[in-house]
Amino acid sequence: MHTAIRQWGGRDSLELEKVLARLLDILLIASGAVAASFFPFVHVTHSIAEGAFVAFAVAFAVVLFPAFGVYGSWRGRSKIGLASRLSLAWILVQVSGLALMFALHRTTAVSRVWFSSWTVSTAVGLVVSRSVLYAALARLRRAGRNLRTVAVVGAGAHLEQVLGNVAASPASGFRAVGVFVTPGGIEPAQRDMRVYRRLDEFAAWVRAEHVAEVWLALSMSDEATVLRMLDEFGGDLVNLRFIPDVPSLAMFDGEMVDLIGAPAINLMASPLSVRARLQKAAFDRLFAAIALIALSPLLAAIAIAVKLSSKGPVLFTQRRKGADGKVFRIFKFRTMRAHVEEAGVIRQATRNDPRITRVGSFLRRTSLDELPQFLNVLRGEMSVVGPRPHAIEHDDHYQKIVDGYIHRYRIKPGITGWAQVNGFRGETDRVEKMQGRVEHDLYYLRNWSFGLDMRIVAATVMKGFTHRNAY
Repeated sequence: MHTAIRQWGGRDSLELEKVLARLLDILLIASGAVAASFFPFVHVTHSIAEGAFVAFAVAFAVVLFPAFGVYGSWRGRSKIGLASRLSLAWILVQVSGLALMFALHRTTAVSRVWFSSWTVSTAVGLVVSRSVLYAALARLRRAGRNLRTVAVVGAGAHLEQVLGNVAASPASGFRAVGVFVTPGGIEPAQRDMRVYRRLDEFAAWVRAEHVAEVWLALSMSDEATVLRMLDEFGGDLVNLRFIPDVPSLAMFDGEMVDLIGAPAINLMASPLSVRARLQKAAFDRLFAAIALIALSPLLAAIAIAVKLSSKGPVLFTQRRKGADGKVFRIFKFRTMRAHVEEAGVIRQATRNDPRITRVGSFLRRTSLDELPQFLNVLRGEMSVVGPRPHAIEHDDHYQKIVDGYIHRYRIKPGITGWAQVNGFRGETDRVEKMQGRVEHDLYYLRNWSFGLDMRIVAATVMKGFTHRNAY
């Protein structure tokens, strides 16, 4: 009975936290709009249109923020991921509001400087408010408060890894207090917790101590122990979680998905969830549109220079593989003189390649020849960040000799990527170079986050335009 009261109290507390978080977000959106009107160089008429814009933003935030999961429990989850989701959700709120104002023909009544200031200041406010909240919670949890006790079931290296993860994350709010070692298993090295080998004793202790969570750190083949635990705790309000030893089998993160109504674990599938792909696609289209508008004078200047440098078209297109191996035509500024390739053979550019024009040499060194690929991003064929696509002939060659090469095409290829900002650019004249590039691409796939994408974009802007291997 006491356990049930504790569980329901926790749920009520979580619901109250969600309500307070929503009210705080609404307050930050409204106060951000007011604060932006006092910024230097901002002229606000306090018209009905501006008030309506703020009201639309609040309404869209109420709908979109929950869809991005920003109000769920983030105990033990990446706070950088939360900040990324929150920022992207806010950008989509503003884009939606702007689209609605455009449809109502009221965008001219709104100050652009005020809108930009409001968007940035509110984004900062939303992220900072969450950061302060979770910093306070982390401090409480390190002091031994606001903790959720955990008992872990398992044996061997996987059990040790789960216990190690809990011990290494004191700010997450979980504390391992006991272990049930499965038959034939070795007791964990940690000695600051209760260890049981008999299920009846373990279950009695869990109930007596009101342990909140029981985690099953088991192999996927240990169905018998899973069923025993389900049977034992089926009548209790304890959270029973299965943490299968998937990393030893899965190519990527072994995400649990709903597949036609049944739970399934991805052992070899797209490493990005549907929600992550939608977030990435929304960012890609918005970023590409802004980039093409902002860079249009530079694009026009480059186009003229390419046209004057030698005979031939301004843009060069080549067949590449996209997500799931679908073939598309990639756009680049032409950097070589017109020439005929041998059928079925693509010769990579080499240092001092006579085919490259003087303008083309500059464009390749600075990677400016890649800018037209924002058109591919806008068309949905590429992403801003992802594994760089290679010529199809190179795909056919390296797929046979480089481990994991084919898995680069489980997501859309990118204009820039983790491999490129780490120096893997240009000619791949040795298999080792391609192997290194693929290893970095697979690291990106396994560790993708919106924050990692922003880090790669920033690195590309800061240091990625020129490189000794780009020629």
